[in-house]
Amino acid sequence: MNAFEFGFMVNALLAILIVSPLFGSLGTFVVSNKMAFFSDAIGHSALTGIALGILFGIREPIVAMVGFSIILGFLIITVKIKGKQSSDTIIGVFSSTAVALGLVLLSATGNFGKYQSYLVGDILSIQPKEIILLLICGVTLTVVWFIFYNQMILTNLHSSFAKSRGVKTFLIEQIFALITAVIVTLSIRWTGLLVINSMLVLPAASSKMISKNLMQYIFYSILISLVSGITGLFISYGIGSAAGATIVLVNALLFAVCLIISSFKKIK
Repeated sequence: MNAFEFGFMVNALLAILIVSPLFGSLGTFVVSNKMAFFSDAIGHSALTGIALGILFGIREPIVAMVGFSIILGFLIITVKIKGKQSSDTIIGVFSSTAVALGLVLLSATGNFGKYQSYLVGDILSIQPKEIILLLICGVTLTVVWFIFYNQMILTNLHSSFAKSRGVKTFLIEQIFALITAVIVTLSIRWTGLLVINSMLVLPAASSKMISKNLMQYIFYSILISLVSGITGLFISYGIGSAAGATIVLVNALLFAVCLIISSFKKIK
């Protein structure tokens, strides 16, 4: 039976074609900037956004999730830059506190079971309006990179040097945090918050091992993200598994392939 006979598969494939390049390109900055824990913190705190939304009477979960993720991202980057603790320590403190708060609020109000589907996600339930939101994110990311690309690269490579050259590193890092928070949060409902960070990190980590320059790094990361996304979607449809987790497993396989290629290059 042709998978494209079903509207939900067409919607799922469109979502993959939009969000995979976003994950692939954004992941290069996440990995290079050693901020993998940051995107993980944003993803795992999604339930907290939902819980606070319920508490304040916000009916649409995605609005509450995005709002909370933006605030959390701003606080993490601000404390990271202004504070003296290491990045992973700061992110760990905020992440664990946010997750604990979300679990307490949802369990206390009896709503945990209602939203636990966000843990594994369901790409087959994605709707056209959500695809449009992802497309808007893609256009926005492209525009931001066109304007701030050189400043983001310089800040990413050497923050102190970038600041000495007049780059407003605090603003650049906040822009990075904002984009990451929004894209991660909008994607959680169909990827699942348990695996979304892997979908960001693995393509970039794989690409880094086989790339010779920055352009190759970004290109291969996007390509790997697309291949794993499309392949994982069809495998999950065929065997009835969770799409997000299946895509991550394909990503892990490609990571192993890139690791082997990289090892052979070093031997030569």
